[in-house]
Amino acid sequence: MSLKVFDLQCELGHVFEGWFSSLENYDSQQAGGLLSCPVCDNRQIARKLSAPRLNMGRGKDESGAGQEAPLGQPSGKAQPVAALGMEQLAQLQAQVLQHMRQMVRNTEDVGADFVQEARRMHEGEIEERAIRGTATMQERESLARDGIAVMPIPDYLDDDRLQ
Repeated sequence: MSLKVFDLQCELGHVFEGWFSSLENYDSQQAGGLLSCPVCDNRQIARKLSAPRLNMGRGKDESGAGQEAPLGQPSGKAQPVAALGMEQLAQLQAQVLQHMRQMVRNTEDVGADFVQEARRMHEGEIEERAIRGTATMQERESLARDGIAVMPIPDYLDDDRLQ
């Protein structure tokens, strides 16, 4: 099965990738309200214009010899490319998820005090450290407006919420 990778953007301007089995799969998830920004959890998501690599066939150089034609250029030398097989892609995704779970495990859980702790660190009142906790959408948006970068942690990355 081939995956479709779309550039997505939330209404607050965060850009991220979404991987879908098809355009129809993206459309149904969008219509069902299943898409959310991984940075701010905003659910107003739009698909951005993207420039996929297109196989344009063979171009001809001055001598008439066939060469790969890069997108946007009439002719030119072939460019190196790589593609992962499905098994390699699954392994890569598993490694990324494992790394992300380890990053979450290495944070201090401050629970409901998250917003206050994040503000205190931002203001230099306390030493910076990696923390996690709970915050409402409005609190996350307020932190973002004040220049404090936070992101929601999906349940599947937080061992405490999986139990």
